[in-house]
Amino acid sequence: MKRTREVSRWRMLRQVHRRRTRWLEGQSRRYRRIYSLRGAMSQQHRRSVLFINQY
Repeated sequence: MKRTREVSRWRMLRQVHRRRTRWLEGQSRRYRRIYSLRGAMSQQHRRSVLFINQY
C-alpha cells in the first residue's frame, strides 16, 4: 500500500517536472538559454534518480 502511494507520488512529481521544463523551454527560447538549461536539468534529474534508487 505504502509502496504504491510512493510510486504514484513519484509519477506525479515527474509529470510536474516535465511540464515545468516544457514551460522553461518556451520561456528561454527567446534568449537561447535552452541548451544550458536542459543540460543543468538533466544533470539534476540524473542525480535525483541515483539518490532515489539507493533506497
